This record gives sequence, C-alpha cells and structure tokens, in this order.
Amino acid sequence: MSEPKPVYRNPWAWVPSLYFAEGVPYVIAMSVSVIMYKKMGISNADIALYTSWLYLPWVIKPLWSPVVDLLKTKRYWIVATQLVTGAALACVALTIPLPFFFQATIAVLWLMAFSGATHDIAADGFYMLALDEGTQAAFVGVRSTFYRIAMLTGQGALVIVAGYFENHGGTPFAWSVTFFIVAALFFTLFLYHRFVLPYPAADAQQSSGVSSHFFAEFVKTFGSFFRREGILITLAFLLLYRINESQLIKLIQPFLVDSTAKGGLGLSTSQVGLAYGIFGVVGLMVGGITGGIAIARKGLRFWLIPMMLIIHVPDLVYILLSHTQPDNFPLVCGLVGMEQFTYGFGFSAYMMYMIKASEGEHKTAHFAICTGIMAMGMMIPGMFAGKLQEMLGYKTFFFTVLISLIPALLVIMRLNIDPEFGKKKVAA
Repeated sequence: MSEPKPVYRNPWAWVPSLYFAEGVPYVIAMSVSVIMYKKMGISNADIALYTSWLYLPWVIKPLWSPVVDLLKTKRYWIVATQLVTGAALACVALTIPLPFFFQATIAVLWLMAFSGATHDIAADGFYMLALDEGTQAAFVGVRSTFYRIAMLTGQGALVIVAGYFENHGGTPFAWSVTFFIVAALFFTLFLYHRFVLPYPAADAQQSSGVSSHFFAEFVKTFGSFFRREGILITLAFLLLYRINESQLIKLIQPFLVDSTAKGGLGLSTSQVGLAYGIFGVVGLMVGGITGGIAIARKGLRFWLIPMMLIIHVPDLVYILLSHTQPDNFPLVCGLVGMEQFTYGFGFSAYMMYMIKASEGEHKTAHFAICTGIMAMGMMIPGMFAGKLQEMLGYKTFFFTVLISLIPALLVIMRLNIDPEFGKKKVAA
C-alpha cells in the first residue's frame, strides 16, 4: 500500500525555490538574451525588435489563465512547465552554434517564455492554495527576495560565466555552455519540485460542470476591469509610466559592450555581468525596499509625481555616460548601481498603483490584467528602441528617452488618488 501524499510541507522547503524558478525565464528572455545576441554580432535594431516579442506571453497570459485553473492541477502545471523550460534552454544551447542560430534561438526562447508565463500563473495560484492567509503574508517577502535573486543570477552570475568562457573557447562556445548550465539548473528544479511540492486538498482539477460557469465568470470578470471608472487614464498610466525603462532595457547592455568608437563604453562581458548584474540588481533591491517604506509613511498620492521623476534618473545617468565615456570601471559600477536604485525606488509607485487599480471584488484577476498591460507597455516601445538608437546614436537616443517623461507626467496629473491610500495603518 502506497503512502498518502503530503498535503503540507514547510514553506521554506519550496517557496524560495519556486519563486527563483519563476524569475529565471523572465530575466533570460528580457536581459540575458540581449547581451548574448550583442556578443554574437546581431544589430541593436534586431535585438530590440525580436527580444521585445518575447514579452508577448506575459502580455497575454491572463487570457489563458482559466486553462491552468480548469485542466489538471497547479502542481502538475508547475512541474510540467519546469521540464519544458529546461528542455527549451537546452535547445537554445544546441542551436547557438548553427548558421541560422538567431532564428532558431528566438523561436526556442519564445517557447521558453510561453512556458515561463504559464509557470507564473500556476506558481502564484499554488502559493495561494497551499498556504493559509497568515502564512502567505509571512512569505510574501521571501517570494520577492528569491525572485530578485533569480534576477541577480541571470544578469550577474550567468553573464560573468559567459564572459569567462568567451576567453577560453570563443563566443558561441561560451553561450552554449552557459545555457547548458542554466538548463541543468532547471532540470534540477524540476526533479526537486516533482518530489518536494505538497499536494494541498484545494489544488484539485475542476469538474466539467464547473468549467462552463468558470469561463462565463472569467469573461464577466475580464470585462468588468475595462468598465471601471477612469479606465482610460488607468490604461494610459500603466502603458506610459515605464516607457523609459522599456527602451533602456534593450540598449543599456549593448551600450556598455559597444566600443568607444561606436559611442559605447567598451566593457567586457564579465564586466557587464558585474556592473549591471551585481551592482545594478543590488541597487534595484535596495531602491524597491526604500520606495515601499516611503509610500507606507506618506501614501501613494504624496510620492507619485516625485517617484515618476526619480524613475527617470537612469536617463540622466546614461546621457552622462554616453557623453563622457569614462574608462573608470568602479565609477561605471557606482553609477549603474545608483540608477538602478532610483529605478527601484520609483517603480514602487507603479506597483502600488496596480494594487489600487485592482481593488474590488475581482482583485486577483484584475491584478493579472494589470501585469499583462504592464508587459505590453514594455514590449511595444522596446521593439522600436534599437532602430531609433541606430538612427540617432547613443547620445541623442538617451536624451529622447528622457523626453518621454512628459506624456507620463501629464497623465499622472489627472489621477485622483485618496491621500491615505498606501499609508501603513497605525493601530489605535
């Protein structure tokens, strides 16, 4: 007689690893792929256009979230998508040496992105089903921390590893080895979660009788978001607030790598991994924590315009770097850390506004819609950023990114937010 499946396991055994696994595909699709293609000789225009398409699964993931709810269990989807993601990463490693590597790797990375976005849906649902509300609240910081550790691993450690192997075997070899390493990591996560994730009673497949009702409710819930009062201003805010990052994220690493003759800083791959992946991610984490504390004290309305201005400090940093092209690497690391701190600080307002925009009966579904719109706001401007940079050069390009704060600022001035929203409530 087989032993009963555990309905509960200590969250420390699986929450950190689950949210680390959630962060890795995103950082590979959005950041690691950019520097890989740059080092492989792809133009900035093509890098920005085609890697921006990798956002699409995160844009549209709210549309197929009911499928994850209706078919199988959340646990099944987590394990299955981790296996698919590991296989996709291995395929990237295998196709890098091919003559048509760009087309082949983009196709496989899109599969990885689709699998990763599906994993996000299942992981977030499983977290809510496997833990009671008190434990969910206790581990929300753990979730965020290990997601950021995944960012640090991707933008920092993996890029540094690739830089090491570039010096010991050439660029295609280096990136093939790097992707084999991350594929092995994901296969390990697949095996670990296959045996360690609990089997909560609430994580059960829906019956066919519930399905039609569920789909009807989904359509109703989805439509209710777009019938909210002031929805046009909300949509404009969600699409415009991060318009500078949507362009910078596709060009920062190419700028750091390009030679000084091309207007860049001429850093090596390992130096980019250290500057942007270590100093940058640490700055991002500290900025995010500081921004959250600031909003808790003064509220979102107080900080919204200041944070919107502060989130554009990275534009000024890269205007400065593109004009001075310093060869002082510690200085570059410091400036990258500072600009990521200011971005993390300013991004806190965006996260709080998404929470506000999701208030009401269907807050979970509406928050998922907000994240999809957020991804769209990152995807569309990013698609054209590379071509714009090639036309203008780095100096003028970074200046045009700074100007993009004007429409976002005009939208923010029309927002109506309760002054008490976001403030930490003090017990009487």
